[in-house]
Amino acid sequence: MWTDLHERRPGQLWAFMPEPEVQLLAETLVAFANSDGGTILIGVDETGQATGQVYADEVEVALQAAVRECRPPVEVRWHQAAAEEGLAFAIVVPRSPELHSLADGRVLVRTGAENRPLSGDQIRQLAATKSTGDFEAEPAPGAQREDFDDEVIAEFVAKWEERQRREWTRSVDDLLLEVGAVDESGRPTIAGVLLFARNPQAFLPQSGLTFVKFVGKLPRGEAGQPGYGRREEIGGPLARIIQRTWEVVGEEMRTGAVVTGLEREERTEYPVAAVREALVNAVAHRDYRLGGRRIEVRMFSDRMEVTSPGGLPGFITVDNIVEEHFSRNPRIVSGLYQWGYIEELGLGVDLMIEEMVRAGHPPPKFKDTPYSFTVTLYNVRERAPVPAWTRTMNERQVRALAYVQEHGRITNREYRKLCPDVSAETLRLDLVDLVERGILLKIGAKKGTYYILK
Repeated sequence: MWTDLHERRPGQLWAFMPEPEVQLLAETLVAFANSDGGTILIGVDETGQATGQVYADEVEVALQAAVRECRPPVEVRWHQAAAEEGLAFAIVVPRSPELHSLADGRVLVRTGAENRPLSGDQIRQLAATKSTGDFEAEPAPGAQREDFDDEVIAEFVAKWEERQRREWTRSVDDLLLEVGAVDESGRPTIAGVLLFARNPQAFLPQSGLTFVKFVGKLPRGEAGQPGYGRREEIGGPLARIIQRTWEVVGEEMRTGAVVTGLEREERTEYPVAAVREALVNAVAHRDYRLGGRRIEVRMFSDRMEVTSPGGLPGFITVDNIVEEHFSRNPRIVSGLYQWGYIEELGLGVDLMIEEMVRAGHPPPKFKDTPYSFTVTLYNVRERAPVPAWTRTMNERQVRALAYVQEHGRITNREYRKLCPDVSAETLRLDLVDLVERGILLKIGAKKGTYYILK
């Protein structure tokens, strides 16, 4: 078990603490409980190494003191984890249906590897979300364990073992309970039906997906009349929906080739990773309580629209969607993560934006209403694509390089115009980083400084 934990790093679902500090522990308990849950490793430094200097009695005392700082108290379970370097302890914090705060009134959520306090409006939004209950954890009316597809379950177990890098040694039903697919009585949950049932749409008709391809920019047929070029109704468990939709989209996407030097590069109408993230996010985060409407993927000649029933969850807004993370369906998200459809939690939107900008397209457009959320990807190219070696850069730096490719150079003032909502010091450090990595060359000094590709 320790091998798996040893390879983790602090992030959305993991926190490392060399020592059990009561205040930091309380903050992390509240942040995890208000978000997607998570695991706190005590006696582990930021690199994942056990310090060997923490003992069970002091962890227990600190944990009890930290729980007393939480309003209401956060339910946790903890256990010892053995390592070659010494002892470490794992505190598992489940996502809570209640809104938790600290004794001083702060309400925290987990954002990446940090615990972040919410503003008053965000607290009200999160409280409203908590009050609706945890729909995916409810028993699915009429569903039985026999409704699960053994082939799909076997595939999931194999993917789980591959992701966790260890063998699951207990029964399959124990794993289904652990991932939230069944409740303590063995009854399938909503999440379990959506992930593993042979025909989830028999229980949740709204859980399928509709794909429509139009020949022009409007929802019209070839002769200008209302109609479409292709329509597919896609059902089955969520992993199958994602896979089949991806196949259909791939069949309809235009492809081309660009020759650079001696290399021939295939280029799709939309960046593959951006389409994948838009699709997976729609399936993972839709509001499955809403009936009468499926997820819709609509392809036009100039754009692709992916619409998911249900507005943005929790305290997420269009303005903070890049920086923040909150899952409406954490069990479904975790299941798709184990399946390999989600690479790293909380980074899907960032990746979507970066891939679109890197390919020379405008950034995705996000539209939120109380009952739907739409991501629009445009296939027009505003500029030449930037090289593949830009993948280790942030979205601002990619935009700066695209500007240099188009104009031959960039100044600090021009960079500030490209990113008007970012501080001048952050942008300066972006350029310094690109120079230090040998990507840009700094020319001139003071006000006459500009940067070119090295």
